[in-house]
Amino acid sequence: MHPRRPDGFDGLGYRGSARDERGFGVAFPARSFSSGPELGHWVTTPPDIPGSRNLHWGEKSPPYGVPAPATPEGPAEEPVPGGGGGGGSGVPGPSTEQLSRFAGFGIGLASLFTENVLAHPCIVLRRQCQVNYHARQYHLTPFTVINIMYSFNKTQGPRALWKGMGSTFIVQGVTLGAEGIISEFTPLPREVSHKWNPKQIGEHLLLKSLTYIVAMPFYSASLIETVQSEIIRDNTGILECVKEGIGRVIGLGVPHSKRLLPLLSLIFPTVLHGVLHYIISSIIQKIVLLIIKRKTYGHPADSTSPVQSMLDAYFPELIANFAASLCSDVILYPLETVLHRLHIQGTRTIIDNTDLGYEVLPINTQYEGMRDCINTIKQEEGMLGFYKGFGAVIIQYTLHAAVLQITKIIYSTLLQNSV
Repeated sequence: MHPRRPDGFDGLGYRGSARDERGFGVAFPARSFSSGPELGHWVTTPPDIPGSRNLHWGEKSPPYGVPAPATPEGPAEEPVPGGGGGGGSGVPGPSTEQLSRFAGFGIGLASLFTENVLAHPCIVLRRQCQVNYHARQYHLTPFTVINIMYSFNKTQGPRALWKGMGSTFIVQGVTLGAEGIISEFTPLPREVSHKWNPKQIGEHLLLKSLTYIVAMPFYSASLIETVQSEIIRDNTGILECVKEGIGRVIGLGVPHSKRLLPLLSLIFPTVLHGVLHYIISSIIQKIVLLIIKRKTYGHPADSTSPVQSMLDAYFPELIANFAASLCSDVILYPLETVLHRLHIQGTRTIIDNTDLGYEVLPINTQYEGMRDCINTIKQEEGMLGFYKGFGAVIIQYTLHAAVLQITKIIYSTLLQNSV
């Protein structure tokens, strides 16, 4: 169990990226706020407000368009790219500075939107295929997944593909909140320093394990909302996930059958999946960041370009997160299938028929535990049974990669036009 946006690599103490070496950007050297001695005696520019002018009493602003003379020590400095309009005032205009600040926010927002909203239909179908032990169509390729998505949208409407999206945000909030509270009241470190030791790593992973245990009942409720068929599903509120999660803990208010596995038996597979996902994501993220950093240092000519510097400040971390999430999801997909079947068992959940695109099917599994679930899937559905719905993962990350590439092209074009 894990939030969709994998944990940042800050947990293992790695904070290296292009922005560590070059700062926020190289388009605004500090020396270029004044380009001549005549401006230097009256212009003061606070570092947090580039381009602002504070005049002394009785002084006037120089006329517009009058170029400043060159310094006697050498040739005149070049005006800052993106500087204000005509003349040679040398004071950088706010357009490029504002664009650079907007770039970080926009790029991160596009990534979050893709992970949590645009890719949610893939998550819904992926989970439905994982828990559907009746299915004869495994949907291992994206072509069959697109076809079944179209059938669901045609028969049930768009809501069938975006159901349970609110509950996924609640699970992420509960996970982050639980981790913060536990780290505040315990000596367990939320982050690991560069000078880590095995004890510190163990305590950090223990914090992650306790966090997954706290969020586990709400994750079960969110899973039910995403796989429950829209045909028989009532209009539930956004806080229904919280209500059902608490009901799962105290055993009240939620209809369950005798096949329902107790939460104690779900702790081990849930913690195992969450910790392994976190470890794999962190390792892959660190490797990708190191590769990008070495590649960037291997091309020093590119570092002089303001556009390339701006992209190097934001995209390496997003690419590393993308690669880490992809690798961990692919590697742990069989374990995730087992985990979802154990969580859904005995909850009287009715899902859509992923073979036909219409009709509904009840979930009536009788697994005794994690080992019995693995053996049953292997015997009755084969090894490919662990990968049911894998085509949805391919679509999800293909869509994510396309959005990242389109975002990069858009910001490259905007930055080039502003320089």
